[in-house]
Amino acid sequence: MQDALININGDQVQVLQILALTTLISLLPSILVMMTSFTRYIIVFSFLRSAMGTQQTPPNMVLVGMALFLTLFTMAPVFGEINTTAYEPYTAGEISQEEFLDRAEGPIKDFMLRQTETTSIHMYCDLADMSRPADGDAAMDLPMRVVIPAFMTSELKRAFEIGFFLYIPFMLIDIVVSATLMSMGMIMLPPSMISMPFKLLLFITLNGWELLFSTLVQGFR
Repeated sequence: MQDALININGDQVQVLQILALTTLISLLPSILVMMTSFTRYIIVFSFLRSAMGTQQTPPNMVLVGMALFLTLFTMAPVFGEINTTAYEPYTAGEISQEEFLDRAEGPIKDFMLRQTETTSIHMYCDLADMSRPADGDAAMDLPMRVVIPAFMTSELKRAFEIGFFLYIPFMLIDIVVSATLMSMGMIMLPPSMISMPFKLLLFITLNGWELLFSTLVQGFR
């Protein structure tokens, strides 16, 4: 049985190809998020809000906005290289679509491999029954189906490590406040109500937002 065909500008295109392209376009934002620094930013911001116990402050929209613009700031050199080496020659008609995809893949893959731990790459190479790369140059030959999950695994690990260190100072404040209230016999008073101003004072005194942003941005290779 022949596949269903649709005429587009006189050319016949298979329906399955159109469905595959539509699915890819709908998943493109999620794919781009998983291939950039966005994941680390948004997870660390969520950990910070939980550690401070500020409920919904800052709201989710603000956290996502901060993570998005920091991602654009961090990925600017990568996007600039893709624009120079792939997009501009493609729009000028100098290269084909396949060559455009190959050239665009290089900078983003290089960025992901710089953030990816060797153990994660080896694990996914073993799962895919592929030979482990000997060095960084050999890792560039790995397919994206191996590089992307390895990159995501390393990013999740690093984000949780940062979240752990963010929790420590705020947890110490909670412990001191709880111990003080118990020694004073004020058991019925919620410790979080008293510790909240001290957490905010500590964060403001250390200029926490600038310190956090600079540390996160400089953490990318």
